[in-house]
Parts: sequence; structure tokens; C-alpha cells
Amino acid sequence: MPEQTAQPRLRPESTARVVILLAIGGMAGAAAFTHVHDLTVAHGQPHWIGWANAVAVELMTIYLGLEIRARRRAGHSVRFVAVLLAAFALLSLAAQVAEAEASAWGWIVAAVPSLAFLALAKVVLSSTPATAEPAAVSEEPTAPIEEQEPEPVVYAPVPTERPTAPERPPLRTLQLARIDTGERL
Repeated sequence: MPEQTAQPRLRPESTARVVILLAIGGMAGAAAFTHVHDLTVAHGQPHWIGWANAVAVELMTIYLGLEIRARRRAGHSVRFVAVLLAAFALLSLAAQVAEAEASAWGWIVAAVPSLAFLALAKVVLSSTPATAEPAAVSEEPTAPIEEQEPEPVVYAPVPTERPTAPERPPLRTLQLARIDTGERL
């Protein structure tokens, strides 16, 4: 019987999914980055600020998606992070539509990369993580496990009376003597 490895084997469809994910993510990211950059520059900002805006808008959507997944696993609220994700996704989409030809088809075609990336991110981030295949069952019989009775727990009895404090000698009263000097106060 061949020995199993700790890493599960990648199936061809898993490899294809990763390649498709990287292709769509790369192309959609490039389109979105370019549109945000170009829109920023067209409105009077230097090129480096255009790239900074593109990085901020596009990477925030990815980060916020990952943050939502982490918060869900931890059982925390995702409401605020989801609102931020929607806002940054709309910024990206608005930049792509603003750079398009002013027609219905121009807007639809410009929106495709952003919408495809958002749909892909939603699918990837909402899927459950893959688990390793269960180990093969051995055909060798195993000896039954004998159940052992737990050992009884013995508790020490609690005293019913409180111990008395040792007796203290009585306190002495200090008497102050008044010295009569003959002067009046």
C-alpha cells in the first residue's frame, strides 16, 4: 500500500481554478489600477498620487474582504467593515465608469473588470477552506480499548467550627498626668 503524504494532491480542477483566479485578478486589478490612476491624474494630481490612490482603493477592497472573513471566523460583527468594502468597491467602479465612453455600453464594458473581480473575491472569500482528505483506514484489526473506571476523588472534610484566635492580653490604658504650673490658659 503506498504511503500517504501530509499534503493533499492538487487535482487538475484546483490548479485550473487558481490559474483562472490569478488571470482574472491580475487583469481586473490592472484595469482598475489604471482607471483610478488616470482619473486622478486627469483631475490635476501628479502621477505618483494617481498610483497611490489606485493602490489605496484597490488593495483596501482586498484587505477588507479578508478582514470580513477573519471577523466571521472569530464571531465578530462585520457590518462596519462591509460598509467600508462597499464604499471602496464603488470608488473603483466609479473610476472605471468615469473613464469610459459616455454611453450605456461604454459604462457596462468599463464596469466588467471591477464587477468580475468583486464577484470572484466574494466567491473566494466566502468559500470554506479546503481540508485534507481523511487518512486511509488500516485493514489491520486493532485491539479494543478497555475502559478504565475513574479513581474515586476523596475530599477532606471541612471543619464545622472556626478555630478560635489566641487570647490577647488586655490593652493598657495610658494615663497622662497633668502638670500644674500655676499658669492659667
